[in-house]
Amino acid sequence: MRRVLIAAGLLVGVLSIGTVGYMLIEGWTFLDSLYMTVITVTTVGFKEVAQMSPTGQVFTIAMIFAGVGGIAYSVGVLAEFMIEGPLAELVEGRRMTKRIEHLSGHYIVAGMGRVGSVVCTTLAEQGVPFVVIDHCDDCEVEALEHGWLYLSGDATAEDTLESAGIMRAKGLVTALDTDADNLFVAMTARGMNADLFIVARSASVSSEAKILRAGADRVVTPNVIGGRRMASSVIDPFVSDYLELVSHSEGVEFRLDTFRVTEHSSLAGRSIREARVRDVTGAYIMALAHDGVTDSHPSAESVLRPGDHVVAFGTPAQLDALGALL
Repeated sequence: MRRVLIAAGLLVGVLSIGTVGYMLIEGWTFLDSLYMTVITVTTVGFKEVAQMSPTGQVFTIAMIFAGVGGIAYSVGVLAEFMIEGPLAELVEGRRMTKRIEHLSGHYIVAGMGRVGSVVCTTLAEQGVPFVVIDHCDDCEVEALEHGWLYLSGDATAEDTLESAGIMRAKGLVTALDTDADNLFVAMTARGMNADLFIVARSASVSSEAKILRAGADRVVTPNVIGGRRMASSVIDPFVSDYLELVSHSEGVEFRLDTFRVTEHSSLAGRSIREARVRDVTGAYIMALAHDGVTDSHPSAESVLRPGDHVVAFGTPAQLDALGALL
C-alpha cells in the first residue's frame, strides 16, 4: 500500500508540475496546460496546443525524461496492486468468506500448529468439510496451497468463531499452543453453541479437568498418547501395527467408522445375524452402543435399535454400504 501511495503521489506530482509549468511559461489555460502535460508524458505524439517558446521546449524535454519514467513506475505499481496485491487478496478473502457462509454441519479447527495441521490433513483426506482458524502468514499460505478454507483471526474471539460458522458447525477442535487459550476457546464456543462437540488439546494432564469443566467434550494430551503408543510399540509391535492400520486412513484400505441407526433404517429392530451385515456389506460390526452403554463385543443376536451407535471396520466402500443401510 505504501508503494501504491508513492506511485499515486508521483503521478499527481508530474501532472501538477507539468500543468503549472505550461501555465507559467506559455500562459496557457489550465485545460490546455493539462492536455499538453498528458500527451507529453504519455508520448502520444499529438500536435502541440500552440507554438512553444524556447523555454517551453526545454521544459517539455525535461518533462519527457522525468515524466515518462514517473508515469511508467506509477502504472506498473498500480497494475501490480490490481493483479497481485491487496486488491487480489481482498477478492480472495471475500470469496473465502462466501464459501464459509455456505457451510453447514462442518468442523472448525482452531490453531494450525503441529497438532492442528495433522487434524486438518486427516479431515481433508476423509472429505470432511472444515474451516481452520489462525493468524500467521505462513499458515495462510500453507492452507491455501492445500485448498483448505482458512480464516485469519483470533480463535478465542466470538466474532472470529461466528465468522467460521460456529452456529452451523457440528464440531470444533481447539489445538492452540497453550492450555489457557484452549480452555478459553472451549468455554466461548460452548456458550455460543450448546450442541457443538468440542475436542481440546491439553499440554498437561493437570489441565484436562479444567478444560472439560469449561465446556470441552473430550480432552486429548498428545504427549500422554505418544508415550503410551511408544510403550505399546516396544511391548507388542504387532498389536501396535494393527492399531496403526485401523486408525490411520492414509494409503490404507481399511478403517474404523461409526454410524447411527435411524428409525427408517431397513436394519432397525433386526439382529446382526438377521441383518446379515457381513454378507451384505462386507463390513464387521466391532461395537454397539445403546443409551450410553457400549458393548465392545456384540454377539450375532444383538439387536440394532433406532438411536444405537454402531462402530464398524472395513474398506471405505464396505462402510459406505453399511452406512446407507443404517
